[in-house]
Amino acid sequence: MIPVTTAKGTRIALFGLGGSGLSTARALITGGAEVTCWDDNPGTVEKAEADGIPVGDLHALDWASVDSLVLAPGVPLTHPKPHWSVDLAHGSNTEVIGDVELFCRERRALAPKSPFVAITGTNGKSTTTALIAHILREAGRDVQLGGNIGTPILELEPPAAHRHHVVECSSYQIDLAPSLDPSIGILLNLSPDHLDRHGTMERYAAIKARLLQASDYAVCGIDDDWCRRIAIGLEDDQARIETISVTDGASLDLSDAPSLRGDHNLQNALAAAAACRALGLDENEIKAGLDSFPGLAHRMQIVARRGNVSFVNDSKATNADAAAKSLSSFNGIHWIAGGLPKEGGIEPLRPLFGRIAKAYLIGDAAPQFAATLGEAVPYEISGTMDIAVAHAAADAADAPEGEPVVLLAPAAASFDQFRNFEKRGEAFVNAVMALKGMGTLPTGQTGDDA
Repeated sequence: MIPVTTAKGTRIALFGLGGSGLSTARALITGGAEVTCWDDNPGTVEKAEADGIPVGDLHALDWASVDSLVLAPGVPLTHPKPHWSVDLAHGSNTEVIGDVELFCRERRALAPKSPFVAITGTNGKSTTTALIAHILREAGRDVQLGGNIGTPILELEPPAAHRHHVVECSSYQIDLAPSLDPSIGILLNLSPDHLDRHGTMERYAAIKARLLQASDYAVCGIDDDWCRRIAIGLEDDQARIETISVTDGASLDLSDAPSLRGDHNLQNALAAAAACRALGLDENEIKAGLDSFPGLAHRMQIVARRGNVSFVNDSKATNADAAAKSLSSFNGIHWIAGGLPKEGGIEPLRPLFGRIAKAYLIGDAAPQFAATLGEAVPYEISGTMDIAVAHAAADAADAPEGEPVVLLAPAAASFDQFRNFEKRGEAFVNAVMALKGMGTLPTGQTGDDA
């Protein structure tokens, strides 16, 4: 935990008692702040109170005496309209901040020069964050990984001179961190997303750009128009920005990095390599980390091999656009797809049908997907994950040549059969590991964890 000592003696209102909200409350209390916490869900408030968190309806606070409102990132700050707690804070000119801002203040107080890498972007930020942390750890660095990925930022170990904090930042977290100042800031890409919370694409892009503008050193992808414009705006200080591009012929040897297939992972790897060079790693250290990266769970994660057959878990591919990235990365694919269908289905994937040896369809989307595949791709309606894995594995083992792949890339939401995409991915991994003759998972991967 990082006790928020910079808030000692202040009065804090905190709204949002999910996982990150609870960790923020505890960090503030441990640091000496007077905290009053609340949530719109009575059950959540009751559970927090039972866990010893001080709760109280924020409507009843004397807001003139409140120093800060700490808002959970999932709570609307501006759009579609500010949450009522934000309106109360603004009415008394009380600052509204989040957990990343509290971390930044602690870092400036404890170890202002400590390495702090912040990563954002519409796509790929989780993989890039995990990849940077992996490369640094393999090189023997002291690394703390968290933020929007996995561990809430205030549950990490405190900043120290040689401790590297590698933090994924969502647009919500950046919006709540007015003094965000990483030593290295990374912006991968931008496409329309979360506009219900930011209003316009221009505002969304401006929020993401702030992470680079305040960084000591900036790494920016330039393969989309929005990021390209942001990079141009920073180029008055050439020594402070490095641009990366998949489309300009950039090269990076990923031939021995099976978990980093595809152009989207090339962008992630280019960003990670740039950050690690800036942190003083040499090319051999960077390549060793790239080659040994096990992949992020449920994102093109190679979970096992049997004979010449690879089993790949891309449960995070919940729509056609995401599934296209994994389908374009392999040939001889035995494709497990389906779930709760999304608008457009799998029609956008038609140009990739030639890569598919056979499809194994599960969940509510199976009839719709079958109709789209028609006579273009052999398919069966498997219904459930265990049947799909068993049949796909048997067919792949009989493939006459090459390196066939059993790929879970559902192109659909999970909610018809699973609580979330993580549980769906776990079901795939467990079904794979139950196959006869299957050994253990590759190093660093588990069948139980998301």
